[in-house]
Amino acid sequence: MRPAMLTGVLVLATASGWAQGGGQGTAQGGGQGTAQGSRAGGRQEAGGVAAGGPISRGVIVLPETVTVGDPFRVVVRVRAPRGTTIAFPLGPDSGTGVEALDPVDVVPSSDTTVTEHTATYRLAAWDVGARSIRIPDIVLRDSTTGADGRRVEVGRRLSVFVTSVLPADSAERVPKPARALFEFGPPWWWWALVAALAFGVVGTLWWLWRRRRRAAAVRPSQSPREQAEEEFGRIEALELVASGERGQHAALMIDVLRTYLARIVPAALPSLTTTELLGRLRGDARVPAARLARLLHDVDLVKFAGAPIEAERATEAGTESRAIVAAVDAAVEAALVRAREQALRRTDTREAA
Repeated sequence: MRPAMLTGVLVLATASGWAQGGGQGTAQGGGQGTAQGSRAGGRQEAGGVAAGGPISRGVIVLPETVTVGDPFRVVVRVRAPRGTTIAFPLGPDSGTGVEALDPVDVVPSSDTTVTEHTATYRLAAWDVGARSIRIPDIVLRDSTTGADGRRVEVGRRLSVFVTSVLPADSAERVPKPARALFEFGPPWWWWALVAALAFGVVGTLWWLWRRRRRAAAVRPSQSPREQAEEEFGRIEALELVASGERGQHAALMIDVLRTYLARIVPAALPSLTTTELLGRLRGDARVPAARLARLLHDVDLVKFAGAPIEAERATEAGTESRAIVAAVDAAVEAALVRAREQALRRTDTREAA
């Protein structure tokens, strides 16, 4: 336990007053010395601070050991001659890690023969170890003239011992290194490197996309018949009839047929209804209208009315769709051959003429 932070009573007197009375008391006897000292002290009290009257000061720190952030008190008592104004400082110097929690509380004494005030400072320390408490001097003024008379030192060796709130095995504190005055982010070339990398990734993706499009453009185009046959083969590979999806199989095969007809006859759009489609194809000698109408009506009952269809009938719908595609393709090829032959005959006729 550290020694108590209690100072004794400090009595200050001038050489012509209290000291002279004390000397005479030593030479002439205790009683006479005391009487003369009392008369000298009386003259100083009547004269106030200007005459150098006796002043006493006492200081105590309660408690003497605290933890970080816990409040403690510093009590300062000052006694001066009657008629003296005592001005206490507002608080301690915060540079030592000790700060005031509340304004200073000054309580005057009820004794009317002297001026006695008690000031209480409620403080807190924010660092461990022995923390100095630096409170500025107390100023004494003459109440009649208002002039500063004397300064009373509170105490230059006041301190409080602050313990850590951490367990004993982790009380060692390792402070963080001092931060730089200015903190900058990554250097500019780091951002340039990131931007270059991002541009590289985007450029690579764009190049791959262009290459894929170019490869698709170079790929030889398929004829409508070849595209339809490829779609027919993909649907049959699903084996929908064997898995019980007979209606789905018939509907998909009809969709391939309608897509093929739209490529041959631009007016036969896949979005048309069956009636509209047959109306667009009426009069086109290349299309077997009767077979197409019968197949479309049968499959429409399955697609839109939910009519049941047997596995054999679903397979026949797919086979018929392929047959109509083959018939239309043969008619188209025949028409092209006839057109070429007619063109050749016209050319020969012009040459012969």
